Amino acid sequence: MIPRYTRPEMAAIWEPQTRFKIWFEIEAHAADALAELGVIPKEAAKTIWAKGKDATFDVARIDEIERETKHDVIAFLTHLAEIVGPEARFVHQGMTSSDVLDTCLNVQLTRAADLLLADIDKVLAALKKRAFEHKMTPTIGRSHGIHAEPVTFGLKLAYAYAEFSRARARLVAARKEVATCAISGAVGTFAQIDPRVEEHVAKAMGLEPEPISTQVIPRDRHAMYFATLAVIAASIERLAVEIRHLQRTEVLEAEEFFSEGQKGSSAMPHKRNPVLSENLSGLSRMVRAYAVPALENVVLWHERDISHSSAERMMGPDATVTLDFALVRLAGLIEKLLVYPQNMQKNLDRLGGLVHSQRVLIALTQKGASREDAYKFVQRNAMPVWRGEGDFLTLLKKDPDVRKYLSDAEIEEQFDLGYHLKHVDTIFKRVFGEV
Repeated sequence: MIPRYTRPEMAAIWEPQTRFKIWFEIEAHAADALAELGVIPKEAAKTIWAKGKDATFDVARIDEIERETKHDVIAFLTHLAEIVGPEARFVHQGMTSSDVLDTCLNVQLTRAADLLLADIDKVLAALKKRAFEHKMTPTIGRSHGIHAEPVTFGLKLAYAYAEFSRARARLVAARKEVATCAISGAVGTFAQIDPRVEEHVAKAMGLEPEPISTQVIPRDRHAMYFATLAVIAASIERLAVEIRHLQRTEVLEAEEFFSEGQKGSSAMPHKRNPVLSENLSGLSRMVRAYAVPALENVVLWHERDISHSSAERMMGPDATVTLDFALVRLAGLIEKLLVYPQNMQKNLDRLGGLVHSQRVLIALTQKGASREDAYKFVQRNAMPVWRGEGDFLTLLKKDPDVRKYLSDAEIEEQFDLGYHLKHVDTIFKRVFGEV
């Protein structure tokens, strides 16, 4: 985790003290269940809770023990015994390290997902507000980066809103899929521990029992989780790249907010650069990068190995912390985005009416021209305008082949900007529902 790109709420989920508290809760809940089943004394389970629930675990001490034992869970259990006393011998009865590690990881991932869902809600709120603000603000739509036909800036933001709505639904599903608990012992057979212990711990930790574990929780669940984070990151970059393009000097239809005292360049005082959007592109790449090791972690040897462990120690915190920061940054960027409708109109007019070429093409075919001829008539008048050698409407009116099919009034009718925007309300209802 890089402090520059870390928010404290998400970082807290991955701090050692948080991890050890979750480990303790797993062990203590298991002790409760074992006590109810008569496997360990009930007084022992009460003592474990009483002495451990408010304890501050000594991270340095646990690290010291681990340097000798070379085993993190044993180091923790040894330190816990120092806190709990003799009753600690009843801790971890019939359990294996993965029961603690995997269940803890899934608790952390579900908590992280909850924060990320709240972040997405902030992005959605910002997009919706700005989309309705610019619902009918006309701008040019581009394909291949080239002017195509008119859209509205509100539609651009509505596209993003729909995409992040899908992202939210996927994350809800990924959270549910990863929210499982395994307290099944060595190789997952429950030979040394009753399945009812797993059920008790799962309920207490807000998880579901893993239907079948092999000493580890199957990593296809985690692969889906991190793949979902990667897709969300891709959606962030898609919107960030759109803003970067719109802020280019030659375009300048929208621009990141530039605060008082902000500097854009150490060399050129005039610069106002899309640094937030560019930052989001970089952060998104890092989140997407973790999808590959998550997929590779699915493949473990037999019932268990730990080839996944080292990767997860990095990817769990890094992917969630980075995505959390990126989503909050994106929400703020959209909230404060500067929008320039006059520049949008100016860019709409740059090609001298060529954005209406398809309407003229269709009008000619409806009047009897073949599609091949209609395309030829329109294109031969469009190309001089493309080169800056005239006005599209004027050239069409002078073309005898066009005039065979369309009057001046009929040609002019095809240049109505409003025609392109007549279904904006329909699209908004599809995206946002009845508002």
